[in-house]
Amino acid sequence: MGQRKRIWLEKLRKIKGFSQEEIANLVHIDRSYYSKIESGVRIPSPATAADLADLLNFHVSIFELEDSPFYFALQDAPMIVAHFNLNLEYTWIFNPHPDFDAVSVIGMNDVELEDNPGTRQLMELKREVITECKPIRKTILFPMSDGLYTYDVSCHPLFNEKGALIGGSSASTELTKVDKTEISNGDCSSENLTLN
Repeated sequence: MGQRKRIWLEKLRKIKGFSQEEIANLVHIDRSYYSKIESGVRIPSPATAADLADLLNFHVSIFELEDSPFYFALQDAPMIVAHFNLNLEYTWIFNPHPDFDAVSVIGMNDVELEDNPGTRQLMELKREVITECKPIRKTILFPMSDGLYTYDVSCHPLFNEKGALIGGSSASTELTKVDKTEISNGDCSSENLTLN
């Protein structure tokens, strides 16, 4: 995987208020081994990955996603992939728009990051996926700092290895972009945007 620090894991640990030593003790591994997992030097065993996922409330597949060829293939693609918990807070994100970074979003929901018609629609979509426990797909328009983006958003419920619902996953593919300079009124954050 190449040493890619797992900042998402560090942030989830800190949100829960655990030190590296406390996490290591709780999942019955050596602190230095946990430190290497967090820094990206080591990939945890399946059992350790499952224990960490249960403890910090994320989906265990994140470790596999990071090590998958798709991770590199999609780095320059117009697609955002993310996981969120039952509170609709991000637990992992890949390839976010430049307005956001993969560290700042962890532990926050969409409206906390940016309150606009698009993020409110996205929150409602995620809430519906959790409530109805089924995949849902929708086209959503998002005002960003550099223009208006239309995304095809697919959300699916996520279950842990015990079959319990723990949140959801989303894949958002960019369909169109209108640069800010092309918008006649020059106001990308208008509340009066027409959404699909």
